Amino acid sequence: MNTTTNLPVFIAAGEALTDMIIDGADSQQWHSKVGGSTWNVARAMARLGVPTAFAGAISQDVFGDALWQASEAAGLDLRFVQRLAKSPLLAIVYRTDPPSYFFIGDDSADLHFDAAQLPQGWRQKSRWVHFGGISLAREPLAGKLVALARQLKDDGVGISYDPNFRALMDERYDATLRQMTELADVIKVSDEDLAGLFRHDDIAQSFATLRSWNPAASYLYTKGAQGASLHIGERQWQMAAPRVDVVDTVGAGDASIAALVFSLLRDGAAEPGQHLRFAVAAGAAACLTTGATPPALEMIEQIAASL
Repeated sequence: MNTTTNLPVFIAAGEALTDMIIDGADSQQWHSKVGGSTWNVARAMARLGVPTAFAGAISQDVFGDALWQASEAAGLDLRFVQRLAKSPLLAIVYRTDPPSYFFIGDDSADLHFDAAQLPQGWRQKSRWVHFGGISLAREPLAGKLVALARQLKDDGVGISYDPNFRALMDERYDATLRQMTELADVIKVSDEDLAGLFRHDDIAQSFATLRSWNPAASYLYTKGAQGASLHIGERQWQMAAPRVDVVDTVGAGDASIAALVFSLLRDGAAEPGQHLRFAVAAGAAACLTTGATPPALEMIEQIAASL
């Protein structure tokens, strides 16, 4: 009997965490939200109807409980979520304008993720695996994920990568940035990512350097209200952002990379401009609700039709 038939075809491997957000500049009140870049991508893909898993480790306390319950509600394959008797990973957002934060997670559960404990046969069934976020800037997890990406590349599995720059990605992250860029089939970046990762203001040069590391990859370059561009070889496609009533931009980037991969999996032979249109529409759709709420397929297609 084939035991891999009910395994997911898309996996996002990395971090799931809890955002602790201050209610106001002078407040001592905080509220928590489940999150994490790679976890958000998994939820976005699952909302599009693709059998999906988040592969990572979370704690066994109340923070881990909330992430587990949200993963279950999102329809993720819970066999890929490892629960460990370790502390949770927390992002402390102590100012929201401009966003200022730090992470608490010394020896936390996420760092102890073990790919060898994932369900048997999962690599044979998977068609695409996504990497990114702060999981690739936190050792020893980062080394494990890069090694996993190499194995998947050898298996012929599609790989996407969104560095999703955060303050802890300093010069120690440089080698990982290059390795993951060289391994990925699809890479998503923004102006903020490029400025932070390369630590200078020549954004065009930073993007050119990134592309030189893997000329064969496709690059989704998101530009917020200015839309996005897709770069493949010497060709590029531009797409303006649709006019929508923005409620919250959190999770828009995660939705856009998930949508691009979804479009590639659904019809890889389609024109690149169609894939870009779907990605831009998904980013816009994610802005219509508060928090990193994955947009529904119907809403994305409705917005895409208007572009």
